[in-house]
Amino acid sequence: MNEIVLAADLGGTNLRMAAVDSDGKVLYRTGIETPRSENHKPIVASLIQLAIACREATKKDASVTAFGVAVPAIINTCGKIFNAPNLPELNGLEFSSAIASKIGVQVIVENDATAAAIGENWMGASRDFGSSICVTLGTGVGGGIVIDGKPLRGIDGTAGEIGHICVEPDGVKCGCGSFGCLEQYSSASAITRMAVELRDRYPKSLLRNKTGLGPLDIFNAGKSGDALAIEVFRRVGYYLGIAFAGLVNVLNPEVIVIGGGASAGWELFIDEVLYEIRKRAFKQPAERVRVVRAELGDDAGILGAARLALGK
Repeated sequence: MNEIVLAADLGGTNLRMAAVDSDGKVLYRTGIETPRSENHKPIVASLIQLAIACREATKKDASVTAFGVAVPAIINTCGKIFNAPNLPELNGLEFSSAIASKIGVQVIVENDATAAAIGENWMGASRDFGSSICVTLGTGVGGGIVIDGKPLRGIDGTAGEIGHICVEPDGVKCGCGSFGCLEQYSSASAITRMAVELRDRYPKSLLRNKTGLGPLDIFNAGKSGDALAIEVFRRVGYYLGIAFAGLVNVLNPEVIVIGGGASAGWELFIDEVLYEIRKRAFKQPAERVRVVRAELGDDAGILGAARLALGK
C-alpha cells in the first residue's frame, strides 16, 4: 500500500483538507470556511475534526503517517507561528505540538506560499526544474523559492516574501510597514485601487461609473479592450517585471510560476512582465528563465504540505 498523509491549506477565508498518497493522488478532500475568533482554539479544533474525517475516509487504504499544514504565516523550524497577519489569533502558537498531541502523528507546518512552490515543483508547472520561484497573486502577493530542489526558508523563516520587494521607494504604504511593496501594485486589491485612482483619466471607460468595482470587472473590461483596464494590467506587469528581473539576477532560476486568483489577467500583463525582465536583468539568465502559469490551482498548497509530510 502507498503511504498516506494528511494535508491542509489554512487560509484567511477557507480551510481545505485532503488525504494524499505518496504519488500525489488526492484520495479524499473536505473543507470549511475558516472559523474566526479572538483565540486559536476554533481553528485548531476544526483542523483536528477535518483530520479525523480524512483519516476515517481512507482507513481502508492505509494508515496515516503524518500531517502537513500550509499556513499564511512566518513560522520557525519548530512549528511555532511568529506572525500571521491574516490570522492573528495564531500568533505565538506552538502550532505543530498543539495539533500533534490530539491526532497522534507528526505535524509539519509550512508557510503557505512556500508550500505552493513545493507543490508546483512536485506535481505542477515547475516539475522537473531544480530551481524555481512561485508567485501567488491574490489579496496580497505571496512567494516561495525552491533552489536545487529544496525550499529556501532563510534563517528566520522569512525567505520568499516576494510581495514585499520594494518597487516604488516612495510608493503606497504597505501593511508590512514599508512603502511601495510589490503587493501594493500587483495584487487583486492593488488592481482595484489602481483602477479607482486612474478612472478619472478615462472618461470613456466601461469602469468609469461602476460601483462595487472588483478585479474581475477590470479583467473582463480589459478583455473587451477597455483602455483603463488595459493600463491597470500593464502596470501590474511592469511592477512584476521589475521584481522578477531582480530575482533573476540574484537567484538565476530556471522558471518563475505565477498563480493565484489575479493571475487570471495573464494575457493582459505577461508581455509587460517579459519585456521588463529582458530590459533589466542580465542577458543570459533573462533569456533562460521561463515564466509560466501555475497548474495546480487551490491544490498547490495542499500538495506542497503533503510532500513535506511524506518527507520528500
